[in-house]
Amino acid sequence: MRFALCMLATCLAVKVQAQEGWTTYWGDYGGTRYRTLDQINTANVNDLRLAWIFQTGVPGRFQTVPLVVDGIMYLTAAGGHAFAIDPASGRQLWHYEYKVPQGVKICCGTQNRGLAKIDDRLFMTTPDAHVVALDAKSGRVLWDVEIASWKNGYGATMAPLAIKDRVLVGVSGGEYGIRGLIDAYDAVTGKRVWRFWTIPEKGEPGGDTWLADSWKRGGGPTWMTGTYDPGLNLTYWGIGNPGPDLFGKERLGDNLYTGSVVALDPDTGKLKWHYQFTPHDTHDWDATETPVLFDAEYKGRKRNLLAQANRNAFFYLLDRETGEFLFAKAYGRQNWNDGFDEKGRPKAKPNTEPSPEGTPLCPGLAGGANWMAPSYNPQTGLFYFTYLEQCDVYFSAPPEFIDGKPYWGSMSRGVTDDHGWGMLKALDPLTGDAKWEFRFFHPGWAGTLATSGGLLFTGDEDGYFMAFDATSGKLLWKVSTGSALATSPITYRLNGKQYVTMPSGAALLTFALP
Repeated sequence: MRFALCMLATCLAVKVQAQEGWTTYWGDYGGTRYRTLDQINTANVNDLRLAWIFQTGVPGRFQTVPLVVDGIMYLTAAGGHAFAIDPASGRQLWHYEYKVPQGVKICCGTQNRGLAKIDDRLFMTTPDAHVVALDAKSGRVLWDVEIASWKNGYGATMAPLAIKDRVLVGVSGGEYGIRGLIDAYDAVTGKRVWRFWTIPEKGEPGGDTWLADSWKRGGGPTWMTGTYDPGLNLTYWGIGNPGPDLFGKERLGDNLYTGSVVALDPDTGKLKWHYQFTPHDTHDWDATETPVLFDAEYKGRKRNLLAQANRNAFFYLLDRETGEFLFAKAYGRQNWNDGFDEKGRPKAKPNTEPSPEGTPLCPGLAGGANWMAPSYNPQTGLFYFTYLEQCDVYFSAPPEFIDGKPYWGSMSRGVTDDHGWGMLKALDPLTGDAKWEFRFFHPGWAGTLATSGGLLFTGDEDGYFMAFDATSGKLLWKVSTGSALATSPITYRLNGKQYVTMPSGAALLTFALP
């Protein structure tokens, strides 16, 4: 009995720390980005004041989401930098810089989205597709392993996912004709435990969805961190676009597992199920948006659910145990799809492929949703996310594959006179019905954060950090941070005081009540 009580106390302590800190990239394994912290609430949020600022001195906009674990904050910056700071004052404790080789050229810059932590070890990916383990107390390198060669177009910008004693990572580079992958490494030794290829080869399940040998350069990057269900022992990862991007004639077929979510056994890397949102994608609609996990009663039955606001302008609800398609509903403008069959396959409209003369289509190349993190609040029962309302004219032409070079069907993607705008939306994830929305003046790239104080935090391209009433959508507070916001806020409690942190530009701004 004493042992059982001790185990229970340990479990409760872990849960309390998880709610008071920010222990994973998403804040929790399920990607809900919800915290039961209510010191800052709808009644007093207008009194929020700047508590401290930390300047990294690293050029470029932040895309990091800091961790707060055991009274220390850990964060990354572009170009292979990592920092440990005091979350009460912003005082730097240590700084690590990874030496990126000269000549590294990968898609979309050298941004980094954050760290993972197991015991006294931190883990980060690097622009040239390495995963590095650091001593959490000093920033000293413990091991450094190459995932894949940057010379072949591979890169890595994502925060790793720590599960048990393993570190799971993915890669970028879908625009370079790579063959995508998800790796698991031993946290202590750095030895690779398993690899899941997101593009199956001929003879494997899904391998027949690729024309000839097109699977060898089929894309399928993973870009963003997966989520995890400890009860089912399954990890869920969104998979990016096929290669070549915007041109599908050389890869006829559904092109699994691109544009999909895959459920893997984290112990073995074995595929348990998959669902493909956009078969044979020719519009760069990566499915790497957050697979959010929550439990609810759906049509009279308690279900383990997975929700995703996909880049293709549809919101999806799946059974996360089986992968069963429950429903999908458009959340923004779209003119490519006439609905779904009973298994969830979209009924794509004719004449929506990119073309030499240009094909007008919604959503545009930037989405829909993208890397902006959504959140789910079990109190309101609402799913919150930001996205872009934007349409494009899609052009395409046959590409030439050169190892390590961009592999696009076209580099000319004309934008219509409709320049688009940003949207913040709250919807019922069990129906897909919108409950409220807020329109930003400019499209933005900031994610959301929900709290039990009745608040929803987010930001915009104009640099405003904002708090909304999570039930009504009323704007309650905003402050100019001085730079466009391109990542997601966090909240934590330290010594009885709640803080809210928002990365902005190359600075970390942290707010609290007086």
